[in-house]
Amino acid sequence: MKNLKTHIIKGALSLFFLLFICSCEDYLDIDLPDNKIVSEAVFEDEQGAKAALQGIYNQLTTAKFSDGGSNSITLLSGLSADNIMTIINTEALEQFEYNEISIMSSNNHNIWTSAYNIIYQTNSLLSGLKNSHHLNNKEKEVLVSKAKFIRAFVNFYLVNLYGDIPLVLSTDYRVNSVIPRSDKSDIYQQIESDLASAHDVLINTDNVDNDLEINAYTVKALYARYQLYQGNWEAAEEWSSDVIQSGHYQLEQDLDNVFLSSSAEAIWQLSPEGSGSGASHTNEGNLFIIDDTPSVLTPVALTSELINIFTVNDERKTNWINDYTENQSTYYYPFKYKIKYDTSDHIQEYSMVMRLAEQYLIRAEARAQQNKLQGAIADVDMIKQRAGLPLLSVTQPGISQQSLLEEILLERRKELFAEWGHRWFDLKRLEKATEILAPKKASWDPTDILYPISEDEINKNHYLNQNPGY
Repeated sequence: MKNLKTHIIKGALSLFFLLFICSCEDYLDIDLPDNKIVSEAVFEDEQGAKAALQGIYNQLTTAKFSDGGSNSITLLSGLSADNIMTIINTEALEQFEYNEISIMSSNNHNIWTSAYNIIYQTNSLLSGLKNSHHLNNKEKEVLVSKAKFIRAFVNFYLVNLYGDIPLVLSTDYRVNSVIPRSDKSDIYQQIESDLASAHDVLINTDNVDNDLEINAYTVKALYARYQLYQGNWEAAEEWSSDVIQSGHYQLEQDLDNVFLSSSAEAIWQLSPEGSGSGASHTNEGNLFIIDDTPSVLTPVALTSELINIFTVNDERKTNWINDYTENQSTYYYPFKYKIKYDTSDHIQEYSMVMRLAEQYLIRAEARAQQNKLQGAIADVDMIKQRAGLPLLSVTQPGISQQSLLEEILLERRKELFAEWGHRWFDLKRLEKATEILAPKKASWDPTDILYPISEDEINKNHYLNQNPGY
């Protein structure tokens, strides 16, 4: 079912609080209370254990890095690339736009700490499940798999933002407070291990109707992205094909339906209800929609360069971009989410984490890299057709491999703008960041591809070292 049951949410929030008190933002450096009794109470039955997992889902809707708001990866990474710009003077955000992030940046620190809080919570859940003698093995394996997926998901973003990072696999503060950075290859190995473990269990379950829940295809979708980032083209094609051909998801032909709670395209979404605030609207809608004079609440807009890459007949420009004009100044803003500060009790939009269109673009790139050009063209055409654009198979059936890869990168930019930093990560993984951003940003330096480690974290843990250039 699309809507969460109120009594389950309340139970989840209550039980999640018990876990959360053990994981404040500076958990890597604090003495944690003994939560043995708490853990035993939470994990003595299936309902309690499921509520603890729901608590982590809920926390993803409020954690700074993932909440879709002014401190989220969606915004900050969008500024770091070339899709989003500031439209009011705000030093905190301009640091990301100009790629001059201070080691004292609170926004950067919030990404790190909120992400590691989620990792702590998944580790806490995994520990509680391991020590529980009340759950049957099958249910325990399913919950373990979903927790491992969340840990892999968070580590994926951390390693792509910071490079080498601490690999945190326990809740022991004595270990975590002095843990050094691990080589990113070890982080990727742990991500793959967590995804593989989750997949092997969840593939034998049939819970795929609720896109607020992690299932086998959620795992496959992230696995496909992971393999693409690793340059494992055959594996990326295989995993994305599994999602595309599953029959569980379809591209929404009406672009206005893509980000609805009922979206047939959604692979994984987060509900505003999980915030516990009674919200029935997304933070993305609140942040991006400009319906009054730009302010600290609406401090950003889309760059003119991004606007100009859309042709007039591209329906994404019509449906997913809107404008606000004041004093002869026109601001273009993301309009994928249409609702801002809704006060009704009916949730119409969920925050999109992963969707089917990305899987088509993953497979297109993976196929093109293997010189399977006709298959890649067919995948790109699925996106172009939905956008109302001429098909490559008609206009450029003999397109070269290199030109096709450039076309795919362009389509990724147009399709996935203002979603989870895709443009920033694409430029980094394809080693195009300096080539593309240096001419646009006077202060660009090649070391800007990694965010700095917060000075607060280094001061707390002297085993952490700083990224180059900071």
